Amino acid sequence: MICVEIGTVIFLSSSPSSHNINLLGRDDLRQDTVMQQIFLLVNVLLRKRRETRERNLNIRTYKVIPLTKMSGLLEWVENTTSLATYLIGTRKNSYASAHHRYRPDDWSSTVCTEKLLDARKKGLFQTYTEVMKNFKPVFHHFFLENFSDPAMWFAKRLAYTRSVACNSMIGYIVGLGDRHCDNILIDKSSCEVVHIDLGIAFEQGKTLRIPELVPFRLTRDIVDGMGVTGVEGSFRKCCEETMKVLRMNREFVLTIVEVFIHDPLFCWTPLVALKAQREIQEDMEFDEDWCAEGRPFEAQNKDAERTMLRIQAKLQVELFFILFQVGCI
Repeated sequence: MICVEIGTVIFLSSSPSSHNINLLGRDDLRQDTVMQQIFLLVNVLLRKRRETRERNLNIRTYKVIPLTKMSGLLEWVENTTSLATYLIGTRKNSYASAHHRYRPDDWSSTVCTEKLLDARKKGLFQTYTEVMKNFKPVFHHFFLENFSDPAMWFAKRLAYTRSVACNSMIGYIVGLGDRHCDNILIDKSSCEVVHIDLGIAFEQGKTLRIPELVPFRLTRDIVDGMGVTGVEGSFRKCCEETMKVLRMNREFVLTIVEVFIHDPLFCWTPLVALKAQREIQEDMEFDEDWCAEGRPFEAQNKDAERTMLRIQAKLQVELFFILFQVGCI
């Protein structure tokens, strides 16, 4: 057995034929488990409808097994790379990044970040416009690099577009946050996206020090990978079909989420989201009877019920729309 420790993550593997797993410490994986269960059940709904089944719309999942409150096992997602690694590289090697290779005269991601942090001096919109002019998207090169055959290139780009659309709609419904490029992987073979680090969900991101207001990640680089049609092609149609399934089965989706309201091990307070971002992770402690900020679980369930109402509002549709979709009008 091989055991290499990197920070709080230990990679375990025995033989080439076995599955690689991550032993993660100092992190609460219970919400990741909840999200994976929701994704699996939504995939069942997507397979039942012909329009979504033919487009192979689904969410890539992986196994999550919590061992204690602050440790657990994660399945290693093979043959993937994060969007951040491909686009801007790593701290040790940023010269191999796509932005540096294809647009060496553009600003680096570090320079763009520094200018946006100082945006209050010049104005946010003016600074953002300036960054856009000096930092162009390059993600379409990912498909050109990996798939030289035209038919294969088109198929993989289409698979990527459909995967982004499906993940975006479901992420919007469950309020999935913390979607930076390190938390979004892309499979090098199938070109499906895989979302990891699901500790901030059910709109907990809106309670952070800097609130997350966007419904899902749809930056210029992500759109650049969809081709010349951008969001107006297959992406829009797949979003519509995914949302139809979720809204037509809203009772089922709401029932799934409601189950976790009564889970005594699940915390809904804003402080949990802050801890998940490691802002105060060093002193993280949980109690069996009291959750974050010393509030009892009865108060926690009030937060959960408010979250349920927001999810219900996203899934709410008029009777006319329902009848139209099932062909009654």
